Amino acid sequence: MDLVPRLGSGIPLVARTTEIDQLRSALARADSGTAGAVLVSGDAGVGKSRLLDELAHYAAEQGALVLSGRCLDVGETGLPYLPFAEVIAQLLRIDPVAVASRPALGRLLPGPTTTERSEPGEPIAVTPPPGRHHGQPERDLAQLQLFDALFAVLSELAEDHCVLLIVEDLHWADPSTRDLLSFLLSRLRDQRLLIVASYRSDDLHRRHPLRRLLAELVRLPAVERLDLTPFNTADARAFVAALAEKPMPEDLIAQVAEKSEGNAFFAEELMDACLDTDGVPTVLADVLLARVERLSSATQTLVRLASVAGRRVRHARLQGVAKRVGVEFDEALLEAVQHNVLQVDRADFYAFRHALLREAVYGDLLPGERVRLHAAYAQDIAASIAEGGSRRGLAAALAHHSLESNDLTTALDSSVRAGFEAMDVGAPAEALRHIEEALKLWDAVAADVRPAKTSEDDLLRKASYLAGASGEPERAVAFARSAVDQVDAVQDPEQAAETYRRLALALHAVEGRDQEAVDAIEHAWRLVADRPPTRTRSWVLAVRASTLRRVNPDGARWSAEQAIEDGRATGSGGAEADALATLGLLDGYAGNVDMAKQHLAAAVRRAAASEAFSTELRARYFLGMHNLDEGRLDEAVRYYDECVERARSTGLAWSSYGLELRIAQMIGKYANGDWDGAQAASEPPGRPVSDTVLARLAAGGAFVMVGRGRLDEAEKTLKELRGHWHRDLEIVMYSGYCGAALYVWRNDPDRAAGMVNDVLAWLAKAGIDWHLGVIRLSAWGITAQVMRAHRARLDRDSAKEQAAIAEADRLLTLAENNAVHGLPWTGQLGPEGQAWLVTAKAERTRLTGPGDPAAWQAAVDAFSYGDVYLQALSRLHHAESLVATTAGREDAAAELAAANQVAARLGATPLATAIADLARRSRLNVPGLATPRDHVDPFTPRERAVLTLVAAGRTNRQVGEELYISEKTVSVHLSRIMAKLGASRRAEAVATAYERGLLEPSG
Repeated sequence: MDLVPRLGSGIPLVARTTEIDQLRSALARADSGTAGAVLVSGDAGVGKSRLLDELAHYAAEQGALVLSGRCLDVGETGLPYLPFAEVIAQLLRIDPVAVASRPALGRLLPGPTTTERSEPGEPIAVTPPPGRHHGQPERDLAQLQLFDALFAVLSELAEDHCVLLIVEDLHWADPSTRDLLSFLLSRLRDQRLLIVASYRSDDLHRRHPLRRLLAELVRLPAVERLDLTPFNTADARAFVAALAEKPMPEDLIAQVAEKSEGNAFFAEELMDACLDTDGVPTVLADVLLARVERLSSATQTLVRLASVAGRRVRHARLQGVAKRVGVEFDEALLEAVQHNVLQVDRADFYAFRHALLREAVYGDLLPGERVRLHAAYAQDIAASIAEGGSRRGLAAALAHHSLESNDLTTALDSSVRAGFEAMDVGAPAEALRHIEEALKLWDAVAADVRPAKTSEDDLLRKASYLAGASGEPERAVAFARSAVDQVDAVQDPEQAAETYRRLALALHAVEGRDQEAVDAIEHAWRLVADRPPTRTRSWVLAVRASTLRRVNPDGARWSAEQAIEDGRATGSGGAEADALATLGLLDGYAGNVDMAKQHLAAAVRRAAASEAFSTELRARYFLGMHNLDEGRLDEAVRYYDECVERARSTGLAWSSYGLELRIAQMIGKYANGDWDGAQAASEPPGRPVSDTVLARLAAGGAFVMVGRGRLDEAEKTLKELRGHWHRDLEIVMYSGYCGAALYVWRNDPDRAAGMVNDVLAWLAKAGIDWHLGVIRLSAWGITAQVMRAHRARLDRDSAKEQAAIAEADRLLTLAENNAVHGLPWTGQLGPEGQAWLVTAKAERTRLTGPGDPAAWQAAVDAFSYGDVYLQALSRLHHAESLVATTAGREDAAAELAAANQVAARLGATPLATAIADLARRSRLNVPGLATPRDHVDPFTPRERAVLTLVAAGRTNRQVGEELYISEKTVSVHLSRIMAKLGASRRAEAVATAYERGLLEPSG
């Protein structure tokens, strides 16, 4: 993708609302006669200058006089008064008389100036005081004269304007500049003057001279502080997105935002480099290393040693390794901390101030130096382990440093141990990383020194499980296939069966791999079918039951019952629990809901007792689905909140059923009106996961986007999701629901109908004959046909109208058939499916008129189980049908009022707009809505006249003749009308205007 970074001042100010508001408030107080000062602090690159640029621009727009000066880094002493010399030079251009009348200011002006004003209109020049070239006057007196002169001229200017004085980079200020600033700030009273000064907080080591001055200044009543912190995660992503003029992949945005740690300058440099390399961009590295190069030689060596440990290092570890390599420690460490290169991080750790600083230092190491220092760390860690050290993370650290120092044998052994440690504490993603590293090293290490009691097959099976538990189902399949290639079924049938069972589980979690999963588990079953009960046999039976439950329910039930028997005989509680969960599903399909819930609840208890957490989540998911399917939304959401937390606490938040629970939580929250919670649940994890996981989350998140009117964002998301339909059926169905709704709200029935037909065609191609989601999809499709039929009537096109009616009838039949043949969790169509079926029938009544009030009342009642948004949408259509009846207007107003309350609470902008439009064109006084006379006509009088004549069938020429304007002018007015209505042709503009009540039907 061609990314064009927009660096520098061209970047919009992002996520600094609080800070800019504080500065604007201070400016407003100054403008009203209360002088003040703001000290702005923040790390280098965090955005201080950008914020002050925004303030200066705003102040200039408000009529303030803006002056600015900047300190420069030119050594320990700096240039005396440099920022104020810049200010005085600006004052000379603004008001030369005021500067000329105060000779003390001339000391800070460049070059000799000798002319004097003799006549009006002649140029003004300033004569430097004698002391500048002819013998220095007493320093204190000269300084006081300068201070008084500058304060006087600022005060004088402030009588006519509010004055904003900005001084940047105080951390480089010379003593004289600091004194002058202190003088000015101590005299702020009732002048129309605001002084804003910035400095780098990360440059202020403990003995920095600015520290003492800041402590004095903050005690002044006119002075306030503003600490500019790095962006949070969301703001950092927004800033990175703003850096590119063209859309960029979300993963790249997240990567740059993460590496920048909220620092604007770092983000700019990283974006400029577009992350073409793993290292730090050269310009950024030079800036970062400049801070380190100011330190003493011993301190630089210690900092380089610390960089080998990573971002953070324990005090004892750094001290021990420093001793091993002969590096001075105490004084060097003190200097590194004082100069903010290293920071104290908790009691016994030190951390680099920014991860990129560490990367720059580490990247500057020579190859041999890097290997030598890693080896020193490995030796120190190995010594700690030999002495009985058992702290978590030692194995992982030893594996890393051994690998980097080319000790592959130790790296392999430590990687395996680190993987097992991570599994023990419920960290599958970290465990997978270590096991993968071990698999990479396996063939590089001689067989006789590989870890005992571990085989490559074992590692591959574990990697498959961990990949699935980490939200990477496709990689889980890949590892499982590799394990199958390694297994020897003749030598060890139990282990071979275990390997094929792992493959079946991995395949079962991926869309479209069901038959492969059946083949794999049947292979595993053949290997152990004639063997006595074992843990492996019970698990093979349990997975066989789960895999066969849809294609062979009888075989699945037998396998589940046998798995329970084997599991109890062998003490395999996890297999027993998994089989109980499958029995619960089979009972539900058969309509035995009470028995289904009993089996699922028993599965949850048995799995938890056996610490079979994946199985526990599976049983919890299906148990919660009964709440959803039976319409108990609030209960379902509470339960899924609990389940998602359970998944997180067991380290399985992004496993197969961890994800299912999160999706169910998201849909439940969306339905019961917690749209903020639904949006939060749709956020991806802060680490890499599979495209399937990301696509499913994005598909679920599209519901809130569409509902809240973020239609452009939703359309972009749905277009991106189209390439992921093959991954999961839910992605397809959610895309269909949201896409159809999106185009209905956009008043584009053709594209809404196209989205519905696209999904139906995909289902047919995939061989899916019946799906309960088709009921909802068909209802949206009928809505699109209603819009088509209405437009056809306006265009007097009876053929198109009849075609729309015929298509609506086809969709209604499709919905009714899926209601009969679909397979609900509880064996019968639940409240949600019933409500959508009622809605489809109610929509059918709108094909030839405003709709049947009784049918829409039924839809309102059907959604009363708890789906607040869909009930509000039904109330809108119910009101629309009521206003067409003589006695229904009062009831219509009540329905719109109830719907509007929901729309306002949810932030459902399209629904709220539709409610207001119906109230306006029906002239209903609805509580909470503006009355019809409050409506502002979107058209000018001339545009309305043109639109009215076009609606009456006039051509552009005829319209021009009637209104005494040219045909070209008519075309211009029509273009503006179509732009306001979002229409692409005149007939569409007329139809849209009628639908929105912007035109009264004729006759």
